[in-house]
Amino acid sequence: MTVRAQVMGSATGIRRLELEALGIRVLRYSLVGILLYFGLFKFTPTEARAIQPLVEHSPLMSWMYAVLGVDAVSRLIGATELAIAGLILARPWSPSLSAVGCLAASGMFLTTLSFLLTTPGMLQWVDGFPAPSAAAAFLLKDVFLLGAALATAGEALRRR
Repeated sequence: MTVRAQVMGSATGIRRLELEALGIRVLRYSLVGILLYFGLFKFTPTEARAIQPLVEHSPLMSWMYAVLGVDAVSRLIGATELAIAGLILARPWSPSLSAVGCLAASGMFLTTLSFLLTTPGMLQWVDGFPAPSAAAAFLLKDVFLLGAALATAGEALRRR
């Protein structure tokens, strides 16, 4: 391999690593933004009622309504989302805390994706083809958010 080829390969490798690092930052801080937005929204009565059908059909979470009211459950979920966002945001100072936040977000997204299986009416038939309801379509974004949480957890653990 010539010196020129080695230099060109190095430059390409550097650009690839910079692009990858930029992509991870975009994933991380987009994840934080989404968690902050929806976490804060959980403190409104509108969101508390919107998530009620999902939570009340969940074997993992339905018990919470017996202990707390609809608004309190929503606020607890919102506070959890805000805490997770804060942990992920700690990445520049503590990769370990950020990794914990990313892994917690992964668990949260797996939980919300389980609503697709436990909430009635998530799948409807349209022209003989199974299609997600509006609520299911909204939840499908969590597949991408799960990927973002796992990717940023891996990066934070590598930097730990």
